[in-house]
Amino acid sequence: MLPTLIRDRAVAEPQRVFLQHVDGRQWTYAEYHREILRWAAAFERLGVGAEDPVVAMLPNTLDACAIWLALGWLRAYDIPLNTAYRGRILASLVAHTEARIAVVAAEFLDLFAEVQDEMPLLEHVVVVGDHPEVSHRWKLSNADEALDETLLDDRDPPKQWDIGTILHTSGTTGMSKGVLVPWAQLHSLSIGTIPLDEMDSQDAWYSPFPMFHASGKMSVYAMALVNGRTVLRDRFSTSEYWDDVHRFKCTTSLLMGTTAAFLGGQPRSDSDAENPLRFALVAPLPVDPAAYGERFGIRVCSVFNMTEISSPIWTAWDVKDPQSCGRVREGFECRVVDENDIELPNGQVGELVVRSKEPWTLMAGYYKRPDATAEAWRNLWFHTGDVFRRDEEGYFYYLDRKKDSIRRRGENISSLEVEREVDDYPGVLECAVVGVPSELVEEEVKVTLVSSSENPVQPRELIEFLTERLPAFMVPRYVEILEQLPKTPTEKVRKELLRESGSEGIWDRERQGEAVGGAKR
Repeated sequence: MLPTLIRDRAVAEPQRVFLQHVDGRQWTYAEYHREILRWAAAFERLGVGAEDPVVAMLPNTLDACAIWLALGWLRAYDIPLNTAYRGRILASLVAHTEARIAVVAAEFLDLFAEVQDEMPLLEHVVVVGDHPEVSHRWKLSNADEALDETLLDDRDPPKQWDIGTILHTSGTTGMSKGVLVPWAQLHSLSIGTIPLDEMDSQDAWYSPFPMFHASGKMSVYAMALVNGRTVLRDRFSTSEYWDDVHRFKCTTSLLMGTTAAFLGGQPRSDSDAENPLRFALVAPLPVDPAAYGERFGIRVCSVFNMTEISSPIWTAWDVKDPQSCGRVREGFECRVVDENDIELPNGQVGELVVRSKEPWTLMAGYYKRPDATAEAWRNLWFHTGDVFRRDEEGYFYYLDRKKDSIRRRGENISSLEVEREVDDYPGVLECAVVGVPSELVEEEVKVTLVSSSENPVQPRELIEFLTERLPAFMVPRYVEILEQLPKTPTEKVRKELLRESGSEGIWDRERQGEAVGGAKR
């Protein structure tokens, strides 16, 4: 497991640099392990033991990496919080964990103070940095006070079934759920996302993804496995991306969500491929993965994953179809099932369910949510809530979230498939497609998008474009243009808000008095 791997690297290669931050800080293996043991000793003096929850709200720093593994050595529960949390969502999550200790960056202390009365069990806050003067009821200490030179004594290392972290889901339909992630799941995720067999100690993973996400933790674990480096940035920046990659000689990176589109949307240059990057996981894949890889001189792969699982479907380097997530990875079973969990034939659409052949490589449950755990694991398969189909060659195709599927005039519509076409229209920065109530029955299709200021989207021209590319029943009726899409603190689009806002007052192609591209019905 990662805590012992770092310890072993610290003995074998103490001076090898392992963690770097773009702000200039860096730790060798020996320095990293020492900080881990210092934090573990500090937590132990505060009374933290096995299965005790400790919440942390920290930017993507070296300290966040040390605190994670320090709690691992104690078999305590590392619960990193999204730094965008505030108000009721912050208070409710902290209260639900029943944590009595929190580690908070100075810049976030006021957010905790604002809702302190709603977190009655929280007793002690360790502040990283010089904390501001805020009114609070806790025992407060600075990290410098908590961290003396005492190191944790040798202990039995955590086992594969011990909980390595508790990560929260996005909470698009209700309160975020804390996912109990065992160390074995973190290991499986780290070897099953970007193939590691061609990497070695010369590789460096550029990670502008936070430690409160699996994507951030995975980069640290994966590079420890190959004896490489992990380079951290607080958040993704299109303008800083290539400068960072060049400066730190990064060879590997994740491009999640819109990040790949942001980079691909930059003006082309003959020097695009003149960079040290060699490998990239891109999810979802661009329309033409081969052209994208050729432009930047990288090999591209992709996966299907959720916080609760560990990339059971991946392409490795065999990207057959940009709409496919790939095939089932060794060690897992995946099925497409109907509403009664009966497996469907190839080509038919249903929910993806997953299970693993090795124990502890999927989540151990939802923290303090036995009801949600039982529902997700009914019939001994984890239910993803995602709509898929599988072809005759065993390739899986993600179609939509189950709750996001649209029913219009007798036809089922994948919002993802419509979004892909809308995203191809010049001037669309990002979009979301939902179903809204129809005057007749079922639903109408609404697309909400963010438009480029340099190339503003005109709704009628967008519909003409889509009419040539989509079946008539999938062409949106409504077009809504916003300055930004509503999102959760984990950057998931809150489609429920777009549904609730309905269609009142937005552009409606059926009320324009003309048949756009012959698609009017």
